[in-house]
Amino acid sequence: MQNNKIQNNIQNNKIQNTSSSPVLIGLQFPEGLKKHAVPLSLLLEEKTGAQVLISADPCFGACDLDVSLLSQVDLLFHFGHSQLEQTDLEKKVFFIETRSKADVGPAVTAALPLLPEKKIGILTTVQHVHQLDTVRRLLENAGKEVILSRGDNRIAYSGQVLGCNFSAARSCENSPDAKKCEAYLFIGSGRFHPIGIALSAQKKVVCADPFLSEAFELDFRKFLMQRSAVIGNSMEANLFGIIVSTKNGQCRKKLAKRLKQKAEEHGKKAVILQMDLVTPDQMLNFSVDAFVNTACPRLAVDDSGRYPVPVLTPQEFEIVLGERCWEDLVLDEILEGERE
Repeated sequence: MQNNKIQNNIQNNKIQNTSSSPVLIGLQFPEGLKKHAVPLSLLLEEKTGAQVLISADPCFGACDLDVSLLSQVDLLFHFGHSQLEQTDLEKKVFFIETRSKADVGPAVTAALPLLPEKKIGILTTVQHVHQLDTVRRLLENAGKEVILSRGDNRIAYSGQVLGCNFSAARSCENSPDAKKCEAYLFIGSGRFHPIGIALSAQKKVVCADPFLSEAFELDFRKFLMQRSAVIGNSMEANLFGIIVSTKNGQCRKKLAKRLKQKAEEHGKKAVILQMDLVTPDQMLNFSVDAFVNTACPRLAVDDSGRYPVPVLTPQEFEIVLGERCWEDLVLDEILEGERE
């Protein structure tokens, strides 16, 4: 958990404590790492003399800093995620990234028969970015040309994607040296990230799961069918609830206002609902025909069956209004400069 890094940041004048009271630091963890919070807090207080406050609220990423805790402490350590584009809010936040120890070799080896293409773009999440050199060597030893591109300024590393940002995939397509990329190899678990890559880049994606030592070619037809059903069920909607998150990395008020204006231009009605934590239960009391989500893009997808009415992404809402073709469906992204 990088205890030495935290201790050094406190002791090496990373913060200026001009009072006689102890330094006050905050700790924030995603759900899977919260088990480390109590022992680390006790260790820090013993080793540094600082006082520690632990955020016990849910945490979904670097987009979800505990702003209330941050306002109370001298320094906040946020675990598990890489930093997004820096704002004034994050000046006293240190991001302690976590790395997976899973061996990527067997999964990449399993992926090779699925990749007859020559030029391969490689992409992953922050948990595996330190292993991309290993992935590159394995592919090059198999006779492949490897393409590793950098996304926009919300992306900390070359080859990294977020659940809300696939700009590294488009960078592969747009750069002069990489525009002939023929397929992508995604290193990681789950299907959400590779679906975003496939829809964003319009290319074949093979997934290599280091935890299962398995590989498969992505088939996102079921996903498209599910999203098409949500869009279809919203075609007769007249009143839309446009969701805006107050979370630091998800707040897109200007987008919400534009979508409201678009609705009205098409003879529809819309209201803007601002909240911090977006859950299906919170939506039950709002009498609308459909929601449009401008918060975390995964909210409209992962829990879609639990909402009382359809939940659309901004791009899907454009299809409902007739401003976008069905064939142009992509996953929603939060790109550089969109936080408001």
